[in-house]
Amino acid sequence: MSLRDIVSNAGATLYAEIALVIFFLIFVGIVVYVILRRKETWEHQRRLPLDHDEPVDTLEDKHR
Repeated sequence: MSLRDIVSNAGATLYAEIALVIFFLIFVGIVVYVILRRKETWEHQRRLPLDHDEPVDTLEDKHR
């Protein structure tokens, strides 16, 4: 007995198809979002770790 037979007999094929469609739509949405972002936004985010002039406080410094 294969997994396909088990899922078919359980009547869960509709749920599997719906889950696949939802996953595909979310994946396509993320790809479109990444492609359509402006280059300035990418540059700004790329430089964020380097733009911080002050040293980052550690947890030990905050508790003193």
